[in-house]
Amino acid sequence: MDKTGEFVKSWMKLTKDWNAQMEAGLAPQLTAGQLEVLELLQAHEPMKPSELLPHLETTPAAITTLLDRMERAGLVERNRDVNDRRIVWITMTALGRSEVKRGVEVRSEIVNRSLERISSHNRQLLVYLIGKVSGTREGAAEKKSGEEQAEEVVDNAAAARS
Repeated sequence: MDKTGEFVKSWMKLTKDWNAQMEAGLAPQLTAGQLEVLELLQAHEPMKPSELLPHLETTPAAITTLLDRMERAGLVERNRDVNDRRIVWITMTALGRSEVKRGVEVRSEIVNRSLERISSHNRQLLVYLIGKVSGTREGAAEKKSGEEQAEEVVDNAAAARS
């Protein structure tokens, strides 16, 4: 099997394992999709349903269905804008706030269990490389050469070990 095939096989297994663990850890109150909405609200509350679209990469109908379920579960509330009744604002309830905290803790435990299998240096390098591959590690880092970036990662890892 070539390196690409090995990567895909490993990545698929890892995400499948993580998703199964997330599903079990978040149940019965929460799903991974609901956690994602709660995290967005935590950062940007209040939000209009349409503002969730670019973050969730889904359809308006799917967001409406997701918010309906979350509202029935007591995680979020929908409130009409006082100045323009056509606008609906989504906010978290107290239960939603406690569930987002719990959900983030569950996810962190799952990821940390996996990352404990490798050294601190390799963890840092893995996070860096996944950021590069996913395109989330752009901007200022792009101004440095690949060699400078690698040296920085090694230096940071050495500092973390000491």
